[in-house]
Amino acid sequence: MTKLTVLVTDDDQDIRDGIEIYLKNEGYHVIKAADGLDALKKLENNEVHLIILDIMMPNMDGITATFKIREERNIPIIILSAKAEDGDKIHGLSVGADDYVTKPFHPLELLARVKSQLRRYVQLGTYSEGATKVEIDGLVLDEEAKEVILEGEPVRLTPIEYKITELLMKNAGRVFSIREIYERVWNEEAYNAENIVAVHIRKIREKIEADPKNPRYLKVVWGVGYKMEK
Repeated sequence: MTKLTVLVTDDDQDIRDGIEIYLKNEGYHVIKAADGLDALKKLENNEVHLIILDIMMPNMDGITATFKIREERNIPIIILSAKAEDGDKIHGLSVGADDYVTKPFHPLELLARVKSQLRRYVQLGTYSEGATKVEIDGLVLDEEAKEVILEGEPVRLTPIEYKITELLMKNAGRVFSIREIYERVWNEEAYNAENIVAVHIRKIREKIEADPKNPRYLKVVWGVGYKMEK
């Protein structure tokens, strides 16, 4: 099996090298970049399965790089930042990142998040026996192809967005609390998950709803959680 490749992007060489050591010890192939522009160049010439992006970098910051990456690719992106406020996390997730890790971080925590994101990403391209299609009024979940189709056109979802949509569509009509969504999709205990889940729900709505503020499919049940309308 080909090694999975992680692109580590940070303007601090010590951080790049430190992350590389842990990733290589787990069997990953590592490519390093010093800023956002360098990362985009590395993406053009290499098959990359996950990107770790620092926010504050010269030439091109991590937020701008995430915007540009999301124009063409849906590979997982983990943002690193020294800013711990919820607003900063929400901004990072809203531009297309899948996860957000605050500096200083424990390398094993970052490694666990890398494994979780890669496992989810790899599964998107894996055929599962007995795969089915779920259709709700023009919105189709194709489990075999691991994609969502709206009115005949594929919807570009990130791995996290796909997993949330899959959970809700396969259980249409059932209301899931924020805690349930987080623990089922992220496979870890929910902690301060409200804003994280809300950002991803908003991004999904922007992609599948004609009017995200008056959604046809993905509904909020105030005080309870979210559901996919039957």
